Amino acid sequence: MEITEAITTRKSIRAFKPDPVPRKLLGEILELAVRAPSWTNTQPWEFAIVTGSKLEEIRQIYLTRIGKELNPDFQRPLQFAEPYDTRKRIAINQSHEAQGMRREDKEARIAWEHAQLTNFGAHCEINIYIERSLYHHDIGTNVYSIFDCGSVAENIMLLATKYGLGTIPQAQAVVHPDILRKILGISDSKLMIVGLAIGYPDWNNSLNKMHTDREPLDQIAKWYGFTSE
Repeated sequence: MEITEAITTRKSIRAFKPDPVPRKLLGEILELAVRAPSWTNTQPWEFAIVTGSKLEEIRQIYLTRIGKELNPDFQRPLQFAEPYDTRKRIAINQSHEAQGMRREDKEARIAWEHAQLTNFGAHCEINIYIERSLYHHDIGTNVYSIFDCGSVAENIMLLATKYGLGTIPQAQAVVHPDILRKILGISDSKLMIVGLAIGYPDWNNSLNKMHTDREPLDQIAKWYGFTSE
C-alpha cells in the first residue's frame, strides 16, 4: 500500500472483529513506527501492548468506574472555542447518527459509553506513555515529548492500515492511569498519554462507514514567498 493510500483510507474504527492480531505483526508495526522523529532523538515513547485476560481485567474495572471522577495524567479539554467546538459537535453527531442513537435514548448512550471504555471490542490495545521526569522539568514543561509521541502514534495507525488492521486513538483508554499502572506493573514515574485500540475492523458495522470531513486547505493554510504555482 502506498503512503498516500494509507493516509486517505485510515480512519477511526469503532467496531472490531474478535479475530486475534498476531504478536509478530504488532512487533513489526512497532519496529517500523519508532522511526518517527523526536526532539534530538530522545525517543520519549514507551509502549504497553495489552490483550487477552489482562485487557479484559482492565475493561471490567473501567466499567465499575463509570460515573466516578476521572484522573488522567493529562487534563482533558473541558471546552472548545469556535470553530473547534462546531467541528467536535459535527463529528459526535455523525457517530450518533451512524448507529441510530437518539439524544433521548438513555440506554443507547450508556451502551455507547461502555463501548468506548472497552475499546469497541478491539483485540488489542497499545498504550503509549513517557517518563514523568522527561515531561516535567524544574523550569517548565516539555510539551515536545507529547508531540513526539503523536508522531509515533500516527506511524502505528498508518502501518496498521497497510496491514489491514484498524485503530482508534482513545483518551478514554487512559482516563484511569492508576488502574493501568497497577494491573500492568508499570512504574508510577510513567505518564499515560493515549491508548490505541487495534484490531481487524468489522466493515459491516455502520459505525465504520462514517467519514469525517476536513477543512479546505485554502481556509487553514497561507502561502508566503512563492512566485508561481
